[in-house]
Amino acid sequence: VQLVESGGGLVQPGGSLRLSCAASGIVFSIYAMDWYRQAPEKQRELVASISSGGGTYYADSVKGRFTISRDNNKSTVYLQMNSLKAEDTAVYYCSGHAGPTTYWGQGTQVTVSS
Repeated sequence: VQLVESGGGLVQPGGSLRLSCAASGIVFSIYAMDWYRQAPEKQRELVASISSGGGTYYADSVKGRFTISRDNNKSTVYLQMNSLKAEDTAVYYCSGHAGPTTYWGQGTQVTVSS
């Protein structure tokens, strides 16, 4: 099983990035997919989730700015991040879970700075 994130990088405040997480080795369509982030010296926090049926959840801190989506044909989940702020700087992790099983990606760094 592999979850591979991509799309991170350095962006100025107010800018946008689109993260992708490509999954392999799982029946992607049955998995709920999440994006977490962890800033230095802070706990990992849930940013957004999308269920197998397409229902979504967002943390209050990103509501209205971030959009999670999935393409089951490509076994990929996305996180569109707009109006980025310095406090969005973190390592972003993709996670997939179904029942008691959870898989994690290796993370991708997002840095918001001028």
